[in-house]
Amino acid sequence: MSEQTFTPALGRLKFTRLYDPVVALTRERLWRSLVAMHVAPRPDETIVDVGCGTGSQAMLLHRLEPRARIVGVDPDPETLAQARRKSRASGTAPEWRLGMGDALTGLLGPGSADTAVSSLVLHQCPLAMKRAILASMHAVLRPGGKLVIADYGWQRTASMRLAFRVVQLADGVRDTQPNADGVLPALMTDAGFADVREAEVVRTVTGSISVYVAARG
Repeated sequence: MSEQTFTPALGRLKFTRLYDPVVALTRERLWRSLVAMHVAPRPDETIVDVGCGTGSQAMLLHRLEPRARIVGVDPDPETLAQARRKSRASGTAPEWRLGMGDALTGLLGPGSADTAVSSLVLHQCPLAMKRAILASMHAVLRPGGKLVIADYGWQRTASMRLAFRVVQLADGVRDTQPNADGVLPALMTDAGFADVREAEVVRTVTGSISVYVAARG
């Protein structure tokens, strides 16, 4: 997968500048806070936010622990430019790196991160790329490192499956349906992660968002 073939923020709709207002409709403050709670950043840790988009999660983690090294990685120069503008305005200072989620060791080095985070990325990716990104996150983590993912997961009810159709309109059924069918925990296990669990489920107007946690085995 090249930097020209990634799925942009908001998927096929391509309205990157509207990403933040749209994501705010997904009870974003709640699930981002839950992600931060499970990350629990500590001083001197290296935390990589994979597919960081406009930087909201990376900046939240940096505000919680300014002494941690927070690295936001995204393949989209436009969203990274927004992230830089937002971080300057907020007084936070994550590092921003242009790159693909399946090439993290080339950016940071193998075994160099304490925690890998990803928010609303994997549902947009083809199944092979979901696997490649998870394998890359496993490789960039130190032994015992932590994985925290917030994404659309198993859509348990008819109402959530109906709401999720909005996401599928933007990102396509082929890539998103495995998430709706609950595939992520199995993919995380296949990538070598241990103690995989769905720690939180947040119902939103676009379907339910799950927070998954695991450890590098």
